[in-house]
Amino acid sequence: MQHSPGFLAIVNAAKAEIREIEIDGLNELSTPYVLLDTREDHEWQAGHLPGAMHLSKGVIERDIEQTVQDKQQPIILYCGGGFRSALAAQALQQMGYQQVFSLAGGYKAWCEAGLPLDKP
Repeated sequence: MQHSPGFLAIVNAAKAEIREIEIDGLNELSTPYVLLDTREDHEWQAGHLPGAMHLSKGVIERDIEQTVQDKQQPIILYCGGGFRSALAAQALQQMGYQQVFSLAGGYKAWCEAGLPLDKP
C-alpha cells in the first residue's frame, strides 16, 4: 500500500516517541500482556492473532479504560503493518499508559512469519 507523505510524517513522529517490539520480542516479555488489534472490523473478522482483543484505531481512546484499567499493564498493539498501531500507542501513552508497544510489521509480519491465526 502506498501511504501519503502526510500520514507517513505523523507515523514517523509517533514512532520516535513510542516503543516498538519485534515478533521475537514477545517471548521475552516477563509479564503477561494484553494484545490489542487496532485494525478495522472487517480486517479483524478476516483473521487475527491468537489471544487478541479488538479495539479499532477509531475507538481505542474511547474504550481503552474499560478494557485495560491498569495503566501499568503491558499492552501490545498491532495493525496491518505497524503504522496505525504506532499512532494508537502514542495516544495511549498520552493517556498515561506506561508499557505500550507497537508490534513492528503488524499483522503482515506475523503472517509472513507463518505464525498461527484465529479465523472465524
